[in-house]
Amino acid sequence: MSSEPPKHEMQYFPNMTAAMPSKSGEFRRVLWTGLYSQVVLMTVPVGGDIGDEVHTVDQALTFTSGVGKATINGKDQDVKAGDLMVVPAGTQHQFVNTGPTPLILYTIYSPAEHDPKTVHQTKEEGDEEEENGKDEAPDWSQQPKQVNEKNGLVNTSGKY
Repeated sequence: MSSEPPKHEMQYFPNMTAAMPSKSGEFRRVLWTGLYSQVVLMTVPVGGDIGDEVHTVDQALTFTSGVGKATINGKDQDVKAGDLMVVPAGTQHQFVNTGPTPLILYTIYSPAEHDPKTVHQTKEEGDEEEENGKDEAPDWSQQPKQVNEKNGLVNTSGKY
């Protein structure tokens, strides 16, 4: 994975709701980081959680395996494979694995929340890197449309 802005190429992740995520063992792995969004695969172990948190970015989570409980701004909702949950920026949220198998999901942050090279084996490793400033989204992923257009990263012709 690169720390540079993405090339204008297709990124394909087959079997995202079936085979691939069910084999994941890492707590967090960034799969792709774009100018305005980021795709991250997460595995919450049995009895584990993602941590009670608030982001300054929007987040959409799609659950691919397992069962759990989502708490969004104080409201609880059971979640399972096939469910989609949206967490607006600035909203408290927590996801807890309540089942007998890992709770696996992929999430899309908009804009990016993590370093494009992030791989955390455990929640504790992720928490430590975040607290120490080692897991920060790149500056280029936090720029407004006008800046990206001026820098030639986006143009409406689609030709680069």
